[in-house]
Amino acid sequence: MLFNQYYLECLSHASYLIGDETSGRAVVVDPQRDVAEYLAGAEAAGMTIELVIETHFHADFLSGHLELAKATGAKIVFSSVAETEFDSMGVADDERYLLGDLDDDPVTLRFLHTPGHTPESLSIVVYEHASDIEAGRAPHGVLTGDTLFIGDVGRPDLLASIGFTREQLADMLYDSLHDKLMPLPDTTKVFPAHGAGSACGKNLSTELVSTIGEQKQTNYALRAPDKTTFMALVTEGQPPAPSYFVYDAILNRKDRELLDETEMPTAMSWDEVRAALADGAMLVDGRTPEEFAQGHFRQAVNVGLEGRYAEFAGSVIPSDVDIVLFAEPGTVLESKNRLARIGFDRVIGVVDRPYETMIDHPDEVQIASRLTAQAFVERLRDVADLQLVDVRNPGELDAGAVAGSINIPVGQLPGRVDELDVAKPTVVYCAGGYRSSVAASVLRERGFVDVSDIIGGYGAYADAVQTA
Repeated sequence: MLFNQYYLECLSHASYLIGDETSGRAVVVDPQRDVAEYLAGAEAAGMTIELVIETHFHADFLSGHLELAKATGAKIVFSSVAETEFDSMGVADDERYLLGDLDDDPVTLRFLHTPGHTPESLSIVVYEHASDIEAGRAPHGVLTGDTLFIGDVGRPDLLASIGFTREQLADMLYDSLHDKLMPLPDTTKVFPAHGAGSACGKNLSTELVSTIGEQKQTNYALRAPDKTTFMALVTEGQPPAPSYFVYDAILNRKDRELLDETEMPTAMSWDEVRAALADGAMLVDGRTPEEFAQGHFRQAVNVGLEGRYAEFAGSVIPSDVDIVLFAEPGTVLESKNRLARIGFDRVIGVVDRPYETMIDHPDEVQIASRLTAQAFVERLRDVADLQLVDVRNPGELDAGAVAGSINIPVGQLPGRVDELDVAKPTVVYCAGGYRSSVAASVLRERGFVDVSDIIGGYGAYADAVQTA
């Protein structure tokens, strides 16, 4: 059996290539949208991809099922309860699929309907040989999608599940875990679709593989004594879902334009960029917060490419606007493709000769105020009417917060700007300084003049106070 796990750190996303080495037949599960690595992996192994299987309609990324189907001729597979606007094959609960002739005892997939995170959620039990099922031998593993994570379970409250309440989905999730997944042998390996950092849960591990037995012992949700307790546990304290989640969950059901991951964005002069911005486009600057602070175009929103670029761009940029990129040379194609991974395809161009263009238009450039923790402590003392904005998630506030600050998670900031006074001097902070640069740039783009963020975030502030 060929079994490859691919992990995309910037979206905490795991996908899989599984094949039978005798028959050369393979499947891909939950692919990212830029699919070149799956094609390369299959070619290197001498495999033909014949199915693209989705465990559910993903909300946190735009899946590559259409791109892979076009490139390979593979069929797209969902649970039989899913409805798609493109050709797809539905699989029933407990249906089996052999990756070869039965006489050759091939790799076999067994599909389980495991609703809860979403109504159409699917898990895939993988057997190295078809005979393992009849002989009662343990499977190699189970691909659990977003039903069961390592250390957590899929949240049941995402708006992707239109028409169901979070309580209804939590009820389904409990039954799926206890009736379908937990009865699998304890040695069965668990391969989820996401890891730590994903907003699809609140307690995901950094580990990328576990076992059913380990999860029974250590996963807080599986250790809940009854369904009522379980439902309370999994519905409380979830991080805010980025605003693009509903957009992606709907788009993953639709037929749409395919991504050409080799196509470069158009280079635009400053006059062309300025005209696009006047028509409602947004300028996304992918440099680090430190580089952005040293000089940037006034209208730019800073989302650093070195961080969770697509996730935070999708949290603060609307899905229905044109985007112009400001990118370091050599990162333009990566910037475009990472936005495409969440379905943000309206990248109309990139600033041509970015640094020369800033030099040529100094009146369009500004620096950003970033405060050391000590400078922030002094400003707290010296400025009586300072407006403090904490852009961390609610669960992070357990570590403490600056007295008098208002908590607006960065993904909620565009919709809650009216809660702030545009005329007040404002300081934004997060845990380390990446999200605060995003948020401060959003406020400047919205007309706030005196905005700073804290280098090192709340942790640096807490250390400064402790050592003062």
